[in-house]
Amino acid sequence: MDRSTNLDIEELKMTREQYILATQQNNLPRTENAQLYPVGIYGWRKRCLYFFVLLLLVTMIVNLAMTIWILKVMNFTVDGMGNLRVTKKGIRLEGISEFLLPLYVKEIHSRKDSPLVLQSDRNVTVNARNHMGQLTGQLTVGADAVEAQCKRFEVRASEDGRVLFSADEDEITIGAEKLKVTGTEGAVFGHSVETPHVRAEPSQDLRLESPTRSLIMEAPRGVQVSAAAGDFKATCRKELHLQSTEGEIFLNADTIRLGNLPTGSYSSSSTSSSSSRQTVYELCVCPSGKLYLSPAGVGSTCQSSSNICLWS
Repeated sequence: MDRSTNLDIEELKMTREQYILATQQNNLPRTENAQLYPVGIYGWRKRCLYFFVLLLLVTMIVNLAMTIWILKVMNFTVDGMGNLRVTKKGIRLEGISEFLLPLYVKEIHSRKDSPLVLQSDRNVTVNARNHMGQLTGQLTVGADAVEAQCKRFEVRASEDGRVLFSADEDEITIGAEKLKVTGTEGAVFGHSVETPHVRAEPSQDLRLESPTRSLIMEAPRGVQVSAAAGDFKATCRKELHLQSTEGEIFLNADTIRLGNLPTGSYSSSSTSSSSSRQTVYELCVCPSGKLYLSPAGVGSTCQSSSNICLWS
């Protein structure tokens, strides 16, 4: 018992001494066979990192220089850029402006002391659409013509807003006080003309002419032609017909003359010697309606001069 107890005590002492030696060895710095591992980036990785940092720095400098150059060229300010100014009433453009894409605005107007000019290399087209996007009106200003497509086209006076000209599918209305056509050929109408009054300018003659066809003036309640201070002349190359279907032809004048009428001959011997001094004639009418003169006598001489009616 004593021997075994002594052995156990000695083993415990040896175990305790080994533990103490082991802990003391771990706490002491190891200087023998120590290997050092550096901390950080070295070698080609470090060179690549420096290269990327330098490239990033150069890119930032170039980007900053380009930004400053764009601001300088485009003339950016607090109010806008270049000719574009942002005001309380909207956007203001000064000088010539070009738009490459569609422009959507509510109102376009020029300055009070300058006109508004819209210019294009081909044509200028203004479209109007309804709330569904359908085209309701179009105005095209081209090199050859100006075209307007709409239901009604109107031109109004600037003072009172009176309609000076209007056109639609049914009629064309001219509301001006005077319609003046300055062409040498005058006004050409393909169909009928309806007007309450036709007059010429002061000190000018009024002439109604049909160069190749007849000229017809018709009115259900009569046609009146008057010359208050001058002569009225009706000239034709062939026949002049005065016809009244239900009334009469009334000639009211102090003197009525029918010139260039054929004169019949009176064969009476009593008046043959005085035919050279004949000054009074008788107006005769043929059955065809032809008028001729016959030397006046004691009685009617139309029957003796009726040979004119034979070849008429």
